[in-house]
Amino acid sequence: MSNKWVYLFEEVEAAEKLCGSWEGVRAFLGGKGANLAEMTRIGVPVPPGYTVTTEACLAYLEDSSIIAEFMAQERAAMERTEELTGKKFGDPSNPLLVSCRSGAKFSMPGMMDTVLNLGLNDETAAGMIELTGDERFVYDSYRRLVQMFGSVVLDLDDELFEDAIDELKEERGIKDDTELTAEDWKELTSTFKGIIEKEGLHFPQDPYMQLQLATEAVFKSWNGKRAIDYRNAAGISHDLGTAVNICTMVFGNMGWNSGTGVTFTRNPSNGENKLYGDYLLNAQGEDVVAGIRNTKPIEELAQDLPEAYVEFETICKKLEKHYLEMQDVEFTIEKGKLWMLQTRDGKRTARASVKIAVDLANEGLIDRKTAVKRVKPAEVDTLMHPTFDPEAKKAAAAEGKLLSKGVNASPGAAVGVVAFDADLAEEWGKAGKAVIMVRPFTKPDDVHGMLAAKGILTSEGGATSHAAVVARQFGVPCVCGASDVKIDSKARVFTTTGGAKIKEGDWLSIDGTTGECFVGQIPTVSPKFEEQTDLLTLLSWADEMRKLQVWANADYPKDAERARSYGAQGIGLCRTEHMFFEEERLPIVQRMILSSDEETRQAALDQLMPMQRSDFDGIFRSMDGLPVIIRLIDPPLHEFLPDQEAVFEEVLSKKIKGQTEGLKEKEVLLEKIRGLHESNPMMGMRGVRLSIVMPGLVKMQVRAIFEAACDVAKDGIVVKPEVMIPLVGHVNELKVIQPTLEAIAAEVMEEKGIEVEYKFGTMIEIPRAALTADQVAGVAQFFSFGTNDLTQMTFGYSRDDAEARFLLEYVEQEILPENPFQSLDQSGVGQLMEIAVSKGRGTRPELEVGICGEHGGDPKSIAFCHKLGLNYVSCSPFRVPVARLAAAQAALK
Repeated sequence: MSNKWVYLFEEVEAAEKLCGSWEGVRAFLGGKGANLAEMTRIGVPVPPGYTVTTEACLAYLEDSSIIAEFMAQERAAMERTEELTGKKFGDPSNPLLVSCRSGAKFSMPGMMDTVLNLGLNDETAAGMIELTGDERFVYDSYRRLVQMFGSVVLDLDDELFEDAIDELKEERGIKDDTELTAEDWKELTSTFKGIIEKEGLHFPQDPYMQLQLATEAVFKSWNGKRAIDYRNAAGISHDLGTAVNICTMVFGNMGWNSGTGVTFTRNPSNGENKLYGDYLLNAQGEDVVAGIRNTKPIEELAQDLPEAYVEFETICKKLEKHYLEMQDVEFTIEKGKLWMLQTRDGKRTARASVKIAVDLANEGLIDRKTAVKRVKPAEVDTLMHPTFDPEAKKAAAAEGKLLSKGVNASPGAAVGVVAFDADLAEEWGKAGKAVIMVRPFTKPDDVHGMLAAKGILTSEGGATSHAAVVARQFGVPCVCGASDVKIDSKARVFTTTGGAKIKEGDWLSIDGTTGECFVGQIPTVSPKFEEQTDLLTLLSWADEMRKLQVWANADYPKDAERARSYGAQGIGLCRTEHMFFEEERLPIVQRMILSSDEETRQAALDQLMPMQRSDFDGIFRSMDGLPVIIRLIDPPLHEFLPDQEAVFEEVLSKKIKGQTEGLKEKEVLLEKIRGLHESNPMMGMRGVRLSIVMPGLVKMQVRAIFEAACDVAKDGIVVKPEVMIPLVGHVNELKVIQPTLEAIAAEVMEEKGIEVEYKFGTMIEIPRAALTADQVAGVAQFFSFGTNDLTQMTFGYSRDDAEARFLLEYVEQEILPENPFQSLDQSGVGQLMEIAVSKGRGTRPELEVGICGEHGGDPKSIAFCHKLGLNYVSCSPFRVPVARLAAAQAALK
């Protein structure tokens, strides 16, 4: 830890020398402080200032008495800032005003606190009026300081101040803040001080006391609820701390040749290489970000202030070329002079993320490996999500269900019930309801509701408002600035200029791609993967870089076709039991299970055989030339039978009513079901045990597999069936059943007069199989980790019960780092996998090993599988593109 807590923007080289890398500087000065210093270094116009480091924050949160040491260094830094500006902090004759802003290593828009115009007091306000001759500007700035100081530093409800503004505007008969006069702002400044004093608090006149208390407030905001909620959602560590940036104030509210704005160097919604943002003339920065005033699109600045716009456009290109990334910039124009207040890597939608990465690579700014590393697997997952059905949406519009059109702030379709506050949105979201959170504009305190909602609708704000930025980051569809929506939060309703009235709990459908909002529920459709050209390009680059193959879990030909269209290189799990649940097949399966007569059983199997053969025929044709792993029947037989409790109630009802018709049959059925009852069916008669005790069923399945394979092969299609025997715990189980099944395969191929390439293997899902993998590999020709059951067996958790009863609490209390059924437990289950791979390949060096549980589509688990040297991961068809990218990123690490 350094004893130097404060660094001027011009001291970036000293910070870099201390930290050893730019990444270290970002952690030390925070992203905002590091970028202000870097912009200063490369000659971008940045107002002078300094940064109090993240180390200072952590030290303060541990011992607040250390603030005196920071303030001594802040005074010295302020003196240098005074030299650079020619102004003096607290001097009425030529006052220096500063802003105090947070800035963590990773961007957390709006999650921590900001105070503007520090240094204003009664004396300096009078001095500024004399200097500028603009009493309205000075009191507008002064009331902002008192308001922000009251809400941020003194922790008063901001609505106390906003209500006072609204009351005065109503009294004056005006609509916009810009119509308030100098006397109005002066009166409000006095009113705001009165609000603070009424709460038994005090607004300090000493500028350095303002500075100290603001610095402490920003440090404390690191541990505020909204910041913690945001870090939890974004996966940001809680031990990084935030820096404090003290920057000379420049004013966008000094008249109509002044203004302020926020802009992205490329469109953050669709990735288009064009400036995208908002600005306001005669305003300060929070007016744009908070969404309190409706903004103007950035391209109109070219007409309002053409010289400033040309310079701004040039700087944006310079910053993008310097950082090799799309930037999110904040700027202020003071009397025609442009100042850059911030740059950072811009938050963006999934669609934009892919396009920007591909475009930057094609433009030569980054290489293809960097492009592949930049896109998050979760963003690819988002691109596989539904959109509104175009015809249904058109019909809804024709029926007059279109309520409003606002800014298309974050794309995607969302359907849910209206909730007017963040707490209710969170409550309903946790209860499993789909929620659309509706607010005039969102504030950082709303973030927990925003994260729980399926979509967000605001009546105010623009494309760079708080709601828009947070929604885009987390992939939540959002419509902002729907100005014809009038929200009555107290009555829990909103109305539209068209006369619609929507109550809390009513259904809404919002389209964040077009900015439209509809009453009711509009059906959604899956996106067309083949039309997403940028994603296809990125994945083709990823395919060149990855070592793991990506297969898919598919039970039907249509699933196999979809998987292949998404880039699957094989089928890693085809579950044959799913085929038995189809309506016309289930009665046959039940007859086979319930009959005690061998002839009846065989007749049922003979009836099922052509159906199974047809299933496999379709899958083999879909996967021409690629391997297909078919798992023989796995679940316990009771899963195919009627519910025991329901049958018992039927029997009881018939007896009570004296109904004899069908009673005997129901009693026999109940007795059979009870006979198959197991105390712990997940560890009972299933998998290989069922195959050994009732071999007729798996013999039928293997015959169906190889008859289909041979028939398809005769049509010139290359088939590669791999038969997987599940739930093996001891090698002797394989020794008993596998030779019998291999003999059937040989018999069928001889009958058909054709040979096909095939393998027999097993699913490693019992810890003992992993520990004795050297023995198992002596019989099995491939391994596939069934990590759903392997996790259950290793932890001793019943997956269905654990997730419903205690796993969420375990994760929240940090008993477990995450749900082990969603992301692989690498130290426990992973260790068993490592043992199995090592021992299995020790016996059979060419052993094919893959994974086919839910973890096959989880990026962290995929990285672990790459590390273990598996041949492939297998996941649901919709996650194949995700896995392709994750596998490439694992290889690039």
